[in-house]
Amino acid sequence: MATSPPVVVVTGANGLVGAAVCRALVERSARVRAVVRRAGSAPALDGVTEHVGDFADEGLARAVTRGADAVVTTVHPMGSSREVQHRVGAEGTPVLARAARDAGVARLVHVSTAGVYDRSAGVGDVAEDGALLPEGSGDYPDTKNATDAALAQVGGLTTVLVRPPAILGAGDTSVWNTLRPQEVRDGERRVNPAKNWAWVHVDDLAAFIADVATGAVATADDPERGPVAGGTTAVIVAGEPATWRDYLGTVTDALGVAPEWTDEPVWTGHLRTDRARRWGWAPRVGLAQALDELRRGLTTGS
Repeated sequence: MATSPPVVVVTGANGLVGAAVCRALVERSARVRAVVRRAGSAPALDGVTEHVGDFADEGLARAVTRGADAVVTTVHPMGSSREVQHRVGAEGTPVLARAARDAGVARLVHVSTAGVYDRSAGVGDVAEDGALLPEGSGDYPDTKNATDAALAQVGGLTTVLVRPPAILGAGDTSVWNTLRPQEVRDGERRVNPAKNWAWVHVDDLAAFIADVATGAVATADDPERGPVAGGTTAVIVAGEPATWRDYLGTVTDALGVAPEWTDEPVWTGHLRTDRARRWGWAPRVGLAQALDELRRGLTTGS
């Protein structure tokens, strides 16, 4: 008996991660409800329908989640004021989560960040149960932690908190391929080259999110085997080990400027991806390929 394709809601569908998730979902034959703030900005793909508005608006949240199988939230206004980050993340995202729960949506996949973990000098490898940064560690980790905690309070929904580190991938809004290199060009290039630089390519991240959202990863009683049904499960998604010498060295070489290497104590551990791999995920984009894409983008202006 044929089954209908899954219906997945994606917020921030015009962003770097959101657009990649839409592409990955379409490749899996899902139907995508792409939520954006600006008309005409959703990916122009077969199977994608655009919904314009604020996902924190209760009316829109109810409309887009009705009859959906999963919701993927990718929006966090990184770089905005603390008030805006808190309003959009910790207050707005749970509105959509509650609408999803009330609509009988099976799964909510939220793009969190590995930046919520303590990765200070002396801390070893970090897994999902690693120590979270305390309140007062900065606007971004504070509001990301608050958003994760708020989503965990929305009962009756299987929630997966996907925690990527630096996300590589070409695009005008890409932090690590576009925005951070601009800062390096402007003079921000001091770091210990031995400091761990954890990363993942946006295509690998999107593939994982799409697999979780479409149910390719089955629920389980043990979070090491899959998302816990009716609970909240965190999962780290990261590529192969790298250091700041790899990243900043590539950027400065492409831009024709010199890095400023320091020797202060730094985190040299790694993000553990055992859980994601047990769920069946493995990154396909290696460090060399990702850095080559970065270098070509900076040298050609593309």
